Amino acid sequence: MAKETIFTNGQIILGDRVTNGDVVVRDTIITDINNTSTQIKNTIDLEGDYLLPGLIELHTDNLEKHIYPRPGVRWPTTAALLAHDSQIIGAGITSVFDALAVGDVRDDSARLQDLEEIANGIDNAYRTNLLRADHYLHLRCEVSCNCLPDMFRPLAKRKIVRLISMMDHTPGQRQFLDPEQYKSYYAHKWGKSLSEIDEFIQRQTVEGNHYSVPNRAFISAHCQTHGIPLASHDDASPEHIEEAMGLGATIAEFPTTVVAARVARELDLEVVVGAPNLVCGGSHSGNVAAAEMAADGLVTTLSSDYVPLSLLHGVFRLSKPEIGFSLPQAVACASAVPARTVGFTDRGEIAVGYLADLVRVQILGDLPVVAGVWRNGERVA
Repeated sequence: MAKETIFTNGQIILGDRVTNGDVVVRDTIITDINNTSTQIKNTIDLEGDYLLPGLIELHTDNLEKHIYPRPGVRWPTTAALLAHDSQIIGAGITSVFDALAVGDVRDDSARLQDLEEIANGIDNAYRTNLLRADHYLHLRCEVSCNCLPDMFRPLAKRKIVRLISMMDHTPGQRQFLDPEQYKSYYAHKWGKSLSEIDEFIQRQTVEGNHYSVPNRAFISAHCQTHGIPLASHDDASPEHIEEAMGLGATIAEFPTTVVAARVARELDLEVVVGAPNLVCGGSHSGNVAAAEMAADGLVTTLSSDYVPLSLLHGVFRLSKPEIGFSLPQAVACASAVPARTVGFTDRGEIAVGYLADLVRVQILGDLPVVAGVWRNGERVA
């Protein structure tokens, strides 16, 4: 017998408007949306709260914080996944792309040593329905890495790989155009002296100049052959965007300048900005503020990056008068647009025939707070 649930007395965020009324769910699917409220059995009274589609996160590094909670500490993979999943679903994110770094600028990186085990853990959890959110893999490919193709090939065969991006952390490229900023950032991050960082920069520059171009072509060819969306990362110039476009990219993640974001939109690439940047009022690495790009109409997608709750907070920040998005437009940046970008046709909106992935949001003062999460019609938080 089909289970029917009705969400009533809420502010329902649809694709083009906010409406009051009912959302009817039968088993896992939204079957009706109407403008009347009801009090029948199996009704959930939202008491005036917002009802949003489940949020969709395309790029989160949050899992790494649970795998490596302290320097030198390696947490058991499944336990780390469960902790990560709890944060994700508690933030109203019902579909998530866990970003795994394939390749690194350091040969001794724990990322390289543990990559396959972490991917296996996510794969197993996905197949056994262990996690509350719907998890997929986003492979973040460090194109300056000499061993990238060998690391990439076995991972790319997994069915849950649904997004691939190209990173380039060669000194003087993209996120760190200023060599001094690069030195300062990594000296602090790794606890190295400036002379040690100078030696690293020389070595990394040689490797990047040698491997980046062929590795980009390798990743591009794979994505085009297998129909996987491709993203560029930390683009700083029109040339970066044009190069990405030529390689088949449809997404520009975290552009570091307004001019790069503007060219990306002119070429119809989706522009992803970090919600932490938006919430905090600026970039932690000194690049362009997400709010500035959003106010100029250059932002199509939000990513929580390293703070899951920032995705919901960023949505409501976009809807502030100084930025100027309507609330449905802002919500779409974390639901409908990312869904479309990766080819989902069954989620991302509150619409008849879509999965009942839903988030109840209360506003406490100026803060949006998750008050309930449903995935496939079942309450999960």
